[in-house]
Amino acid sequence: MTYRGTMLRPSDLFVCLYLSTRTQDPPGFVDLAEHLGIGIGTAHRAVARLTASGLLLPSRMVHRRALSDVLVRAARHVYYVKPGGLTRGMRTADAAPPLADTVAPADPPPVWPDPHGDARGYAIEPLHESVPAAARRDADLYALLALVDALRIGQARVRSLAAVQIRERLET
Repeated sequence: MTYRGTMLRPSDLFVCLYLSTRTQDPPGFVDLAEHLGIGIGTAHRAVARLTASGLLLPSRMVHRRALSDVLVRAARHVYYVKPGGLTRGMRTADAAPPLADTVAPADPPPVWPDPHGDARGYAIEPLHESVPAAARRDADLYALLALVDALRIGQARVRSLAAVQIRERLET
């Protein structure tokens, strides 16, 4: 299946971020779908679009520098989000590790809506509805997703700090 002219979806970025945290061979579609809480078809289509875009190599390894460039240069504009109302959720952006120790987050903090969350804050729509559950299971993925949200919603200083950390995590 060819995806010419199809733009990447937020869920594709979610898949790519997860794959960037894997140090061994990339998981199969069933494992990928189960770990992220997405459908197998969604996983397959995401991998196809990511491969067509050049963010995944034919070996299904992430082109880390390209992903870093997309995140730092375009995430704020392509995957923009407007903060919502107050809700219970899981901390994200500068209120979550790794930026929470560096920056004083807003009060109330940005959160992904989640009934199991430990904070009350303003809602930030995650890249996929299963992001909070996946982030609870995987600290490396949580850190990358929070950094991406810092790029999506943060002020200039927060975006700059997030960009540095994303480049360090992806390009080393």
